[in-house]
Amino acid sequence: MFRSKKTFTVLVVVIVLVSMVVMPAFASNNNASHFGNHQEGVPLKIGVLTDHSGPLAIYGFEQTQGFELGIEYATDGTMEVAGRPIEIVVRDNGGDIDQALADARELIEVEGVEILVGTVSSTVTLNLQATAVEYEIILMAGPAATPAITGENFNEYTFRVCRNTFQDAAAGASFALNEYGSNYVIYASDDAFGAGTAAAFDFVLQSRGATPVRDTIFVPTDTTDYTASITEMIESGADFAVVIWAGASGVTLFNQMAELGVQDSLGVLTGFNSNDIQDLLGLNQVGDIGFIVYHYTAPDNEINDWLVETHKERYDGDPPDLFTECGFATAQAIVAAVEATEGDTFPDAMIPALEGLEFEGPKGTYYIRPEDHQALVPMYVMKLVDTEPEEPFAYYELLAEISAEDAAPPCLAPGRSSENLECPPAE
Repeated sequence: MFRSKKTFTVLVVVIVLVSMVVMPAFASNNNASHFGNHQEGVPLKIGVLTDHSGPLAIYGFEQTQGFELGIEYATDGTMEVAGRPIEIVVRDNGGDIDQALADARELIEVEGVEILVGTVSSTVTLNLQATAVEYEIILMAGPAATPAITGENFNEYTFRVCRNTFQDAAAGASFALNEYGSNYVIYASDDAFGAGTAAAFDFVLQSRGATPVRDTIFVPTDTTDYTASITEMIESGADFAVVIWAGASGVTLFNQMAELGVQDSLGVLTGFNSNDIQDLLGLNQVGDIGFIVYHYTAPDNEINDWLVETHKERYDGDPPDLFTECGFATAQAIVAAVEATEGDTFPDAMIPALEGLEFEGPKGTYYIRPEDHQALVPMYVMKLVDTEPEEPFAYYELLAEISAEDAAPPCLAPGRSSENLECPPAE
């Protein structure tokens, strides 16, 4: 069963849009009414756009709980930065693009937020990036993992402390090639996340000598019977399949894979999911090796210890989950940048404060690359060994921690090359 803290309840949010018209002041550098006066004592409002309803809601709760704890940790419990009290304003868009865009405008124009955070959906986040440009406001991308956010869709206002799927691929590729062989097939959700992740795995695997046996098998996200597409996977002739899926519907997918005997025919490389989803999968993935963004048992440092202990205290003994770390570290980065600017959230102050920012977080050292605004972070490869552990959700054996440098993705931001990093030329 899903824990109460992640109950998939549809939140009804009544939003009164005072104005849908972008005032000229917002489109210029004279947007002081939008950003406040940055004086000590003036509240700093941060708008968090996420999913607390819909198929990705489990990730949204992880993001917001982690973000709130990250603000608390980074401010030593004062909930203030540079003398400014921090107010977190959360909006649930349920994965709907139009709702998310309306929420962003309402947060900026009505609530007066100075920084946006979010969201868990890659498709939604790609659309939110245009809002960041329109209002000249910093957007800290959340768990949304498509490389396009800091790649082909790059803009100077968007930063990402969380990983992208190239880092997933780097973590899993070497183990899959050693364990299963060199011929692979990709099975992915037919959405921005699936497409971006598939492209990342193709790039990383082929750069290491692997060969795709066929084109990626893309499957609609609203599928309920996966029999035909799973059969394609089994009959592909591959040594192993890379399975790319997100959300609670993965339970149905993996159950049907087990019923059809996929593991008897080929190896499976996938990302391990949130604890509650893994709980529902039970024995179906025992023995699987997979990459994982974060699991509370993997890092060994004081910050992660604080996060685990505090999260258990606040949430009925439940440990932090897959994207709790992402929200936590994003909060840390914001606090560090606003401290450096002495409370100024204008982009001309925040951008240089965030570019090249290095700090210690739950996974160790985080570094935001100036070229593409993508954080370099450690990743993990784990083996699922136990479905009834003594510690809550402690299913895994840690096989390897992949360093931030070894998991570093290529720079895909057009026109952002530097002496240290080659990126694509601007069109």
